[in-house]
Amino acid sequence: MPDFLPDLPTDLILAALGRAPGNELKSGKFDSPDSSSALVANAFGWFLNRPDMMPMLPGGLGLAKSVTLEAELQYPWEGGKHPWLDVVIETDRYLVGVESKRYEPFRPAKANRFPDMLDRKVWGEKMEGYTRIRRTHANGARRFTTLDDVELVKAAYGLRTEAQRRKLRPVLLYLYAEPAIFANGRPVDPAKIAAHRADIQLFGESVEGDEVAFLAIEWSAMLALWNRGKMPVAEHAARVAERFGVV
Repeated sequence: MPDFLPDLPTDLILAALGRAPGNELKSGKFDSPDSSSALVANAFGWFLNRPDMMPMLPGGLGLAKSVTLEAELQYPWEGGKHPWLDVVIETDRYLVGVESKRYEPFRPAKANRFPDMLDRKVWGEKMEGYTRIRRTHANGARRFTTLDDVELVKAAYGLRTEAQRRKLRPVLLYLYAEPAIFANGRPVDPAKIAAHRADIQLFGESVEGDEVAFLAIEWSAMLALWNRGKMPVAEHAARVAERFGVV
């Protein structure tokens, strides 16, 4: 059993982790001191059975009606692989998909590519920014040095499809940390942090005005927002910050 923070619905969290790809629990990755999955599960897992306790989301996105960990969002076709998002939050007007990063942007980039099946004319003209990023990457030009543009574009396509089904407005929320050191004590290169900030800005500018809005916020800012909520939420935010060093 992973060492979860207090007052978490561990059965719901374990069920979510168990249905997701990646085998985080059985592989032992979840118990690693630098696990991004553990941060997400402990932080957002608290809201699985109490979404009404989540403070209002940034950017005027409203109050949560439901919170789902490890959510698969279907493309507009059957078969093949579909994107999994770390968290999906539904409000009255928005479907918010959360992609979280902790140490990943500051490590050597892993090779990633777009599957050929995404090259279908089903995304509409209001997704041209995301589609241009996909085509540029597919043509061999890498615009981002620290940002996983493949993962983000696939998430946006899935969000767009699911939001249309639910008649909501889709938002891709990129939640990131800027740690000074890795879990092993090795310092994080400040140049990598600066490059990551530049990549986030470039990505946001590239998809501005698209159907899937893009919003980026630091983990520290999100926890500060929670810390201004009701006492149980503030206490939970403090425990997350202490356990994972997100300040």
